[in-house]
Amino acid sequence: MKDSIFRVIENRALTPNIFKMRLCGDVSEVGQPGQFINIKLDGCYLRRPLSVYDADPISVTVIYKVVGRGTEIMSRLKNGTMLSVMTGLGNGFDIMAAGERPLLIGGGAGVPPLYLLAKKLVERCSKVSVVLGFNTITDVFCEEEFKRLGCEVTVTTADGSYGVKGFVTDALPEGYTYFYTCGPEAMLKAVFDSTGTSGQFSFEERMGCGFGACMGCSCKTVSGYKRICKEGPVLKKEEITWEG
Repeated sequence: MKDSIFRVIENRALTPNIFKMRLCGDVSEVGQPGQFINIKLDGCYLRRPLSVYDADPISVTVIYKVVGRGTEIMSRLKNGTMLSVMTGLGNGFDIMAAGERPLLIGGGAGVPPLYLLAKKLVERCSKVSVVLGFNTITDVFCEEEFKRLGCEVTVTTADGSYGVKGFVTDALPEGYTYFYTCGPEAMLKAVFDSTGTSGQFSFEERMGCGFGACMGCSCKTVSGYKRICKEGPVLKKEEITWEG
């Protein structure tokens, strides 16, 4: 974990409420796909945790949804703005478990952390399939980015305005060896019930500190409570228990 100063070099809208922001700075602690960064914003008490979408030797990129005051402030940040950013947070995806034909399943704001994962998997797997789920056509983003990596991409929309009508579980392909998924909890539960192999789940959770000190994002697993910000956000299918 490292706290460094980053400079905004890109911040633009992809859809009416989804933004892409690229930050230039010390990325030495940005390692596994599935990890996240934590951004300090003027006027906000808590930092904003955001999954890493992509990274290169000099920058890290996030894609975020405007859902409240903090992300609305972020959407107005100009190029050149300096930000305090904590990097190297969370337990990311294990790509060694993928097998030859991994499947990536993302829903809405859960799509971004799967992109860097896909980049890593394409380097070592014979085929990478991706299923992306959205509510409607105006919500769709990143389809072409996954295709340019060489992934086989299927898009679903709940209202049928684009791609396959329905949810991600209505478009799961045959023959995958392992899966990785990120999205809202209802989607993750549906994926859990619909998949026939082992896999890894990246959970979205409200966080206080973001590095395991406050215990505010703890969740129950088959082996006891785990902190989403520390032992997660990625958990294996076999350790997940659903309450309620």
